Amino acid sequence: MLQTRLSAAIRHTRIASFARQPRAIFAHQTTTHVQWQSYAVRVIDRKKETDISTYPPDLIRNFSIIAHIDHGKSTLADRLLELTGVISKTGKNKQVLDKLKVERERGITVKAQSASMFYEYNGKKYLMNLIDTPGHVDFSYEVSRSLAACQGTILLVDAAQGIQAQTVANFYLAFGEGLAVVPMLNKVDLPTAEPERAAQQIEGTFEIDASKILHMSAKTGLGVDAVLPSVIENMPPPLGSIDQPFKALLFDTWYDKYVGVVCLMAIKDGSIKKGDRIVSTHSKQKYEVTEVGIMHPEPSPTTSLQVGQVGYITCNMKSVSEAHVGDTFYRDKHPVEALPGFVPAKSMVFAGVFPIDADEFARLDESIQKLTLNDSSVSVHKETSAALGQGWRLGFLGTLHMDVFRQRLEEEYDASILITAPTVPYQIKYRDGTTRFIRTPADFPDIHTMQDNVESTMEPFVLATMIFPERYLGQMLELCTLHRGEIQNHVYIDEARVLLKCRLPMAEIVSDFFDKLKSKSQGFASFDYEESGYEASDLVKMEVLLNNEAVDALASVMHRSTSV
Repeated sequence: MLQTRLSAAIRHTRIASFARQPRAIFAHQTTTHVQWQSYAVRVIDRKKETDISTYPPDLIRNFSIIAHIDHGKSTLADRLLELTGVISKTGKNKQVLDKLKVERERGITVKAQSASMFYEYNGKKYLMNLIDTPGHVDFSYEVSRSLAACQGTILLVDAAQGIQAQTVANFYLAFGEGLAVVPMLNKVDLPTAEPERAAQQIEGTFEIDASKILHMSAKTGLGVDAVLPSVIENMPPPLGSIDQPFKALLFDTWYDKYVGVVCLMAIKDGSIKKGDRIVSTHSKQKYEVTEVGIMHPEPSPTTSLQVGQVGYITCNMKSVSEAHVGDTFYRDKHPVEALPGFVPAKSMVFAGVFPIDADEFARLDESIQKLTLNDSSVSVHKETSAALGQGWRLGFLGTLHMDVFRQRLEEEYDASILITAPTVPYQIKYRDGTTRFIRTPADFPDIHTMQDNVESTMEPFVLATMIFPERYLGQMLELCTLHRGEIQNHVYIDEARVLLKCRLPMAEIVSDFFDKLKSKSQGFASFDYEESGYEASDLVKMEVLLNNEAVDALASVMHRSTSV
């Protein structure tokens, strides 16, 4: 049968087939990023609700930790939680806020997590709301949403590695939001650490006084006791008034099978408590609040949430389609002006996802809806393939983002899926003046349409930033040129490190560019990119024939220079 032959052909192409994996039953592998227990058990066993109404805005600090990947964000979060007594100092705390199985297996943060801490300083007790963010470029949307709930951020830099590409990107993301940025050097205890050189890089790149940079080691705890005092002194308290009508920004959501949709909100004005009725600005839907609380770091019920605080709200929101990240909520009959919300994430990589068993379509559809509630940067469009049947065309921010999403589907929802090779969105400009976006190679015009009706084909470009030791400059310039890149400029950030900017076709990034980058730089280069618009390009469609029939799932779009 065609399907059997196709399955064999797929395994010999760049389409990846992922086998079914048994799901282990552990709390941290549930479908949410929070370890909820049975709701009935929680109601019976939960502690008395905490009263945090005594913390006005001037005694609150909402801050995040941003850094390049593997610079120690999660380790610093662990030490701060220990310092404030949220978790015990057992010596076994590693990545406490990384609650997903995929995060622990890969050793990276893919989902921003929040935790509230109580800290006494100069005779006053402060409520400190910490948000730990991812460091990889593919999860930058998590960082941007988290910053909307903060007034300041810790910019963490590895004293041994110095400034990396994502360090620069995250700094300007926070700077653009108008946040107070407090730089800190981590891992100063390493034999290879060069804190003075790293501090000079920060001063030269971001114009921050090097003498004000805190030096510490999150792993050993050296200097960590100075972190929270620095946050209190250098970051402003949240704005807003308790006397104004309730207004809150929804900046994260997840699904719990016992209580439905859980909303993580930043309270901008007023207060909210159990029993109040709130309204969504986006849908005008009304809800009754069933529980409010803070993440401590697990859900901890409180008597109320008020201006300046960050916490979760459950309100009998049963459908995943009702929650819209960036939505503004207000108290029933007290409407307020909607907050600006977030700029929607723009998918840079698309892939087709199909159930291996067609009978699993409905269950997989529900699983994708629930998982996209927890990851709103994924775009979803249903599609049908002549060879693979009904499925979805999912949009991601990068190939790592795609692979993590695939792994979460398999591990958290016991899904058996087939995912096609990644592609980028193209534009087709027709002679009648219309423009069409192409998300899948199957939709790319055939040769006759190209000759008769198409004026030009366009592909997306990115502006890439690379930071590496000076001795690899020649190899990096050659790598960019071989991948159809246009060198913009390069500058020395110190006597030994170079920052190179280059425009590259996005299609080159999703192939093997990153692997070659690491290989040619012996692992020392770091990489970050941002969208840089579309540009006319000579694109062609390559089809694979099986028994003289074109198989849509195996088609690909590429530049003419790479097709021969």
